[in-house]
Amino acid sequence: MIKARVTVTLKNGVLDPQGKAIEGALGALGFEGIGQVRQGKVFDLAVDTADRAKAEADIKAMCEKLLANTVIENYSIALA
Repeated sequence: MIKARVTVTLKNGVLDPQGKAIEGALGALGFEGIGQVRQGKVFDLAVDTADRAKAEADIKAMCEKLLANTVIENYSIALA
């Protein structure tokens, strides 16, 4: 079994209203010097195979088809 972490973030230039809201909330809570907050998603997966290349290819297909909107989001895959 191979464990993987997929991190999905908005591409540069794509507006991130949730990140802006978090940035404002941090300022309201007294945290100073915080800027350019961007939010994203993390998926932890366990793939039932011992073949790392197959696992990575399968996870990439999952990202392209479901986990990430590749028009506006980037993703990265880290295998454990």
